[in-house]
Amino acid sequence: MDTKTIDQLLDRFETTGVVGEGNPRIKAITRRLVRDLMIAIEDLDITSEEFWSGLNYFAEAGRNGELGLIAPGIGLEHFLDLRLDEAETKAGLQGGTPRTIEGPLYVAGAPVAQGEARLDDGQTAGEVVVMQGVVRGTDGKPVAGAQVEVWHANDKGGYSYFDTTQSAFNLRRTIVADAQGRYKFRSVMPVGYSCPPGGATERLLQQLGRHGHRPAHIHFFVSAPGHRKLTTQINIENDPHLWDDFAFGTRDGLVPPVHTNADRAAMNDLGVDKPFYEIRFDFTLHAEKASAPATDFARPRAAA
Repeated sequence: MDTKTIDQLLDRFETTGVVGEGNPRIKAITRRLVRDLMIAIEDLDITSEEFWSGLNYFAEAGRNGELGLIAPGIGLEHFLDLRLDEAETKAGLQGGTPRTIEGPLYVAGAPVAQGEARLDDGQTAGEVVVMQGVVRGTDGKPVAGAQVEVWHANDKGGYSYFDTTQSAFNLRRTIVADAQGRYKFRSVMPVGYSCPPGGATERLLQQLGRHGHRPAHIHFFVSAPGHRKLTTQINIENDPHLWDDFAFGTRDGLVPPVHTNADRAAMNDLGVDKPFYEIRFDFTLHAEKASAPATDFARPRAAA
């Protein structure tokens, strides 16, 4: 079937069963996506069985909450980040902390702490890590009161709320930076993990000849009035999947050095009896700019 016939078919669809004007934007997007799918079906000779198998696959993935994992796994979430990067460059925005994928595991409503916080509940196994830094604008000035939302996995790769064995909001906090833009938190070092075994994402990746591993990382939303919200994460250096992340989340500038602190006084201050890890990382936010697309946008997210 040629594209002229496909276009005629779509014209017919758009003029059949009409009861109103509809949404022009939704109509344009739907036509384009359906047209591209029809052309792909024709070009690849996709059979009816393959089509319905694919449709059922996405229905299952939706029921199991894995569409938010498939999107980064096939590169779409990283692609959206690259489009935002390009749009900011065109708007004259340079520098700043690199953005990277949010992923599907954020939970709204984490407890708020002023200046610094302890993320773990005291019952979570793992090596102690202390991370701190300053939130600045691209002018180099500290952003007082910036909001640093942080979340990460435990030593088994599980996230609280989704992993019901963990306490509420374990390894999740919102930290309000002090007057000098400083934030600090104590937690346990996260580990890398894999997509759910046997799930829709893993089965797709197997068909593509790919693994489903992510390196150890810590997620952040960083925001402040008058500034563009930053969605990012830092990855833990030396992880075997650091530059082989199935979700394409690793980016230059987001792999800070990890230091070991064996100072006895510092260990005593933390109440630990062995050396702990330290990470220093400063965030740089762009000022709001009307000509650049919004970075704070609605998407389905969990809320506890």
